Amino acid sequence: MWRYAYPQSVAFYTLGCKLNFSETSAIGRQFEEKGFEKIPFEAGADLYVINTCSVTDHADRKCRKVVQQALKHNPEAFVAIVGCYAQLKPQEIATIPGVSAVLGAAEKFQLVEILADFKKPAAGQPGQVHASPISEATEFHAAHSYGDRTRTFLKVQDGCDYSCSFCTIPLARGGSRSGSIASVVERVEKLAETGVKEIVLTGVNLGDFGLQGPERERREDFTQLVKALDGVTGIRRFRISSCEPNLLTDEILDTVAASARFMPHFHIPLQSGSDKILGLMRRRYRRALYASRVARIKELMPHACIGVDVIVGFPGETDADFLDTYNFLNELPISYLHVFPYSERPDTLAPTLPGRVQDRVRHERTTQLRSLSEKKKRFFYEQHLGLETDVLFEDDVTDGRMEGFTPNYIRVAAKYDPLLVGEMKYLRLTGVNAIGLMEAEEMGVLA
Repeated sequence: MWRYAYPQSVAFYTLGCKLNFSETSAIGRQFEEKGFEKIPFEAGADLYVINTCSVTDHADRKCRKVVQQALKHNPEAFVAIVGCYAQLKPQEIATIPGVSAVLGAAEKFQLVEILADFKKPAAGQPGQVHASPISEATEFHAAHSYGDRTRTFLKVQDGCDYSCSFCTIPLARGGSRSGSIASVVERVEKLAETGVKEIVLTGVNLGDFGLQGPERERREDFTQLVKALDGVTGIRRFRISSCEPNLLTDEILDTVAASARFMPHFHIPLQSGSDKILGLMRRRYRRALYASRVARIKELMPHACIGVDVIVGFPGETDADFLDTYNFLNELPISYLHVFPYSERPDTLAPTLPGRVQDRVRHERTTQLRSLSEKKKRFFYEQHLGLETDVLFEDDVTDGRMEGFTPNYIRVAAKYDPLLVGEMKYLRLTGVNAIGLMEAEEMGVLA
């Protein structure tokens, strides 16, 4: 049985999305409650927990590299792998040299307890696997990040019932499920007591909030959650991390537009501006609906920031289809893009479709859309020159400079001042600098 003399130390590494970061923080707090000391990755921990992702490419390579780095810092460390990739390929991961244990989606929040029964494998032997079929991942585990970022990412939903032809998330995280509104409000009120100023609501399919209990009954919905949180006075800012366009209803937009706490910032996955490709992707909307959502946001909140996810090089995407996407995005009043070249995923439908796009073409199309994103972002920033607004500063410092965000997600640069970390200042936006950040001048400190 694996044991270390007290105090035991643990270090974490997270790959992937904001949801993964919130879950890593939650698992970290479980270890701290059991007496573990949470230390930096490079400090040579007794235990390393690596939270993996399956959405972006090269999941295996990234996992192997992090394991190698962990063992470089402590060759005797116990290495546990959790997360989406761990659920999809547990046996594969167990054979990575140095991996001691692999835990699936239904087991990762029981890591502290499960470790008590694990033995570190002998040299050359695979790690132990504790991964149930994804159908057993039915319980919702609340999670939030705290202590390592100014903003807190609060998980309110998990899993997905959609069947997009390119996506492994339902296989890695299971079906859609949530906590109750009452439980979310209670967590938010406790976070408010700690001094948190901004909370980002996260989930796999956030707009599908409300399926609860073993039978995943529809008991509440995302609109009700937004309205309930809007009444929590202890939090200055809420953000909606990402919401499918078909689930971003007029009622949600009206609530955000009228709210002083929900920020005018939306991230809405598009994936393609071609209706043909959207059909092949099995998305639940077409470009006309997407355009209507963007138009409605801008009608209600002209200063709103709108981010877009796009996949290029999907099977069957011709030059004409890509041009449809480019022109569609170019004409929309959006603020920035997150662009991903299509990546084949085992056990999904997309790789079986005809019309594979060459890697070189995927790269070229990615480059073109990322260039468009920079132009869109700069134009959005320049529209706000002269605006007087509050900026919440982060704790990241680079070359004597720190950064913060306006309500509508404009990134503002300022000279480092330790008193500004986690604080709001009222500033006038004055110009966009050479690296694309907004500069500002002081107007006073917010109470």
